[in-house]
Amino acid sequence: MDSFGTERILTHGLADRPEQIRHFDRREALDNAGPLGPDHPCKCRSVTPRTLPYKALVIAALSTGSDRRSAHRGACSLTSALLTAFDHTDPKPPAHGQDPGSAKAALSYRSFRIIFVGLALSQVGTWMQNFTLPAYIQDRTDRPALVGVTIFMQLGPLLLLSIPAGVLADKVSKQKLQLTMQSTSAILTLFLALFVARDAALWAIFGVQFVIGVANALNAPAFQASMPLLVHRQDLPGAISLNSAMINGSRVLGPVLAAVLASAGMSTSQIFVVNAATYVFFIIALLVVRMPDVRGTFTEIGWRRLLTGVNIVRSREVLSRLLVGMFLFSLFSLPFVGLFPSIAELNFGFDALGNDYRALYATWGLGAFFGAISVGTWLSDVRRHTLIVRGFSGFAITLGAFSQIRDAVLPYPVGFLLGFAYFMTATAITTELQLNLKNTERASVMPLWFMAFGGTVPIGNLVFGVVIEWVGARAVLGFGAAFALFLAYWVDLRHFTRGAFLAEADGGEKYTPVNASRLL
Repeated sequence: MDSFGTERILTHGLADRPEQIRHFDRREALDNAGPLGPDHPCKCRSVTPRTLPYKALVIAALSTGSDRRSAHRGACSLTSALLTAFDHTDPKPPAHGQDPGSAKAALSYRSFRIIFVGLALSQVGTWMQNFTLPAYIQDRTDRPALVGVTIFMQLGPLLLLSIPAGVLADKVSKQKLQLTMQSTSAILTLFLALFVARDAALWAIFGVQFVIGVANALNAPAFQASMPLLVHRQDLPGAISLNSAMINGSRVLGPVLAAVLASAGMSTSQIFVVNAATYVFFIIALLVVRMPDVRGTFTEIGWRRLLTGVNIVRSREVLSRLLVGMFLFSLFSLPFVGLFPSIAELNFGFDALGNDYRALYATWGLGAFFGAISVGTWLSDVRRHTLIVRGFSGFAITLGAFSQIRDAVLPYPVGFLLGFAYFMTATAITTELQLNLKNTERASVMPLWFMAFGGTVPIGNLVFGVVIEWVGARAVLGFGAAFALFLAYWVDLRHFTRGAFLAEADGGEKYTPVNASRLL
């Protein structure tokens, strides 16, 4: 033991109180520690946002006023040990005996299982509503443009509020924020049910839908920043794959259940009431599980804090390529997602509230489910960089075929393949993005992902909803297919250099160069 008592502090003092360290007032520690600039007496001159609060704490704890310089030297020797002992940003990997990164490995974590099940049950209700409301608007108005407005009201807030929501998620408890937004959405859904039951003015329905979209936009960054922390980083691919599969499984079950309930005599508004009730499952899960609350360590203040995520993305080429690629994909190739009832009616003659359309939507959702889960299961051994390229290519082919079908049978198998290619690609991109982010960066960067993945879809729906009324659905789908083929080339990460990815020292994956002759 040295003269500073570092062994005693490490083993009996601070080591057993990691939460105390995590929530220690950094400004107070720095004030007590004195300057940490280039003139400090020790040789450890590298002070990063990650190490600064820990170093400051140790200095403050060891300082005795007059012997601050000696304390500083002792603190530097402790910094790496403290980081190892207290950096609990990842749960300890359990001895699950499963392949790292697989879906089974992710399910071995109790907290993840509880959140996963609660969210899955809630998402079934959500997709009952997401399926039923556009169909209701199409049936009531026979206007694809107004269906596009409906989707914009639902997803538009993601584009407008994602970055401020990310800043908010980094300042408050992510768990409490999610509880508040989920409760708010449940209440607003009841108002939506009331308006639909009375066939209220469209502006009233759109208004409530917009406020629900605002609640979802505020909830999304908090959820995406905390969800990956429920599993160890090595098992994150399986967790992301399961999460995508769950959303798309509910995309299947939701419409099927809505169809069953409608056949039993339940009205559209009553289906919305059922959705409001399903929020309870996720709320209970949030109350049972203590979700990690890692905050970002950023120096920006005021409006500059809004640009933190942008600056992170600009610093790593792989992040910018993935986000811009997803932005363009959502804008030009995915308008069919929100305009599905209009396309089904125009191209195939399916009534938006009929069983044929419900079956087609469920089939497409089933394909999306298998596409999402494939990344963490039978395709887990395939490099994600390769999956992204093949996913875009497969999507382009199937969307092109979907646009030209003219009978009532082929839409089902082609729709299945279209859903598979779509969410295999999206899940692979999401996984690659998450694995190139530090835990402290997610709340700042993931809002940009929501803007790219969900926020631009409503813009495409607004624009192409009008275009479809002018030129028809086939031309719009054909253009989206051609653009996806371009993205297969442009979002090819296999030829990127080491510097484009998150370094291994920061938690990134081991860089594996690919022979240029094998890119195809």
